Amino acid sequence: MGSAVPVTLRTPHESPSPSLFEQCVAQANRLRAREPILARVLAPLAEASSLEGMLARHLSAVLHAPGVDIPALSDLFAEVLQTHPSITGAAVADLDAACDRDPACTSPFHALLNFKGFQAVQAHRVAHHLLQDRREDLASWLSNRVSVVLGVDIHPAARLGRGLLIDHGTGVVIGETTVVGDDVSIMQNVTLGGTGNETGDRHPKIAEGVMIGSGAKVLGNVTIGAMSKVAAGSVVLKDVPPNTTVAGIPAEVVRWHAPSQMPSQAMDQQI
Repeated sequence: MGSAVPVTLRTPHESPSPSLFEQCVAQANRLRAREPILARVLAPLAEASSLEGMLARHLSAVLHAPGVDIPALSDLFAEVLQTHPSITGAAVADLDAACDRDPACTSPFHALLNFKGFQAVQAHRVAHHLLQDRREDLASWLSNRVSVVLGVDIHPAARLGRGLLIDHGTGVVIGETTVVGDDVSIMQNVTLGGTGNETGDRHPKIAEGVMIGSGAKVLGNVTIGAMSKVAAGSVVLKDVPPNTTVAGIPAEVVRWHAPSQMPSQAMDQQI
């Protein structure tokens, strides 16, 4: 356990395509006209001047707490997004992942507006940078707020790659020293946690292209190798080789597959 970790985090692209933002604005305006009851929700998004502004406004509306001013929270999100443009690049990759892998996703704007897994990941990216900027208390408050409102518990120190899909989101727990590589898919009620009796670097390392099925638990400083799959309900307590499917309690290898197969993209829940 805890061997060298083959986790790759891609270099972020500089900025998203303007066409994506324009598409989101157009969809916000169409929905605003079609569903007047949502007008006050959609107006700030339709009137945003950038994707960063749209994300900041929506996350602040979703996550604000009593006594916390929504415009001030929006300004905080906007400040971090502008200071760390890699967050927006990662958000675009996450929206692409939602559209590619989730048949319930009708458009990038649909995911931005409605998918709490996507919202939780973007708020985590902000909390992560707040932590790096030595604003630990604010990072912890934001992380807790995400857990309370969205039901997704991600420690602000966890490192998450691009193209991440957290499908449904409910009950997902990601511990402090977890590292998740690029192009990973995680289903609901997944725990990437510790064993409870370790300190220091004690959480899983998930390599690129991995899919973790609903209700699976990956515990301890173990590595899930690239392009592997953890079957629903499994409990992983040791390293998983690349290009394999593991299942059971405790999980064992039940299948090897071609290196060209990417479980996170296929989203095949069959063992």
